[in-house]
Amino acid sequence: MSTASAATATRNDAAPSSLEVSLFCLREWLKSAAPYLNLLGIVGFIFLWYLLTERLKVPWFNKLPGPVGVYQEWVSPDPSYGISLYTPEYYQHILTSIWRVLQAFFLATFLGVPVGLMMGWKKTFKDYTFPLLETLRPIPMLAWVPLSILMWPGREASIIFLTFLGSFFATVLNTLLGVESIDEVYFRAAHSLGARPRHVFLKVILPGALPFIFTGLQISMGFAWFSLVAGEMLAGEYGLGYLIWNSFIMVQYPVIVIAMVTLGVIGWLSSALIRMVGDRLMQWKVREEIR
Repeated sequence: MSTASAATATRNDAAPSSLEVSLFCLREWLKSAAPYLNLLGIVGFIFLWYLLTERLKVPWFNKLPGPVGVYQEWVSPDPSYGISLYTPEYYQHILTSIWRVLQAFFLATFLGVPVGLMMGWKKTFKDYTFPLLETLRPIPMLAWVPLSILMWPGREASIIFLTFLGSFFATVLNTLLGVESIDEVYFRAAHSLGARPRHVFLKVILPGALPFIFTGLQISMGFAWFSLVAGEMLAGEYGLGYLIWNSFIMVQYPVIVIAMVTLGVIGWLSSALIRMVGDRLMQWKVREEIR
């Protein structure tokens, strides 16, 4: 084989670039029915909401604001209840909640992933920690509120602690499941080739558990937002959870919906960002499909 032919064959066998992988994923997603069904589901929900509250005026929903009223309040330069896209207070609530979630989520990831890996790798460590984890995990976030206020000085620390708890348990359990899902053949192969424990951890356990870890992080982010709202409702001063509860007390129902939709959109974007990072780190899975 000539040098030119060998070079051509090498280029053909080369792994796809990151850009090619990303474009492939985007094309496959647009070719599928998923994005269009997603959009149809959202439109259908808004239309049903409109029918129940503004057209048919069903008695069970007569106190709920309709989508038209919420939208008008949301985009109004002079909102009736003081919260819209044009008011600085709206963005202060958003930024406060985002900052709290980021602190709790990164702390839960920093602690939860190593704990989950160790529980899956070392049976003795799991025997010590798993019963305690399963005892604490079912306790609702609202039950932790009094203790968090007593344990942590200041309102901010208690809210972050509550948000951290919900995120931590989801991260640990999914990481543990990822390690336990690795086929025992890989461990035997690594040991037969003389791999040291740290090599087994870095080359077998961590890559093998990575898909479950990022799935857990997406779930963890959802739990973080859920727990944050519970904490802000009871102990917050700013944030979307506080805005929802305060608007209910002040009978400002359109603001409740505005805060809920805002929270949902931000939560969805944050989970999508985690999914993108995971796809970026695990592009070997997509490269196999491209080939």
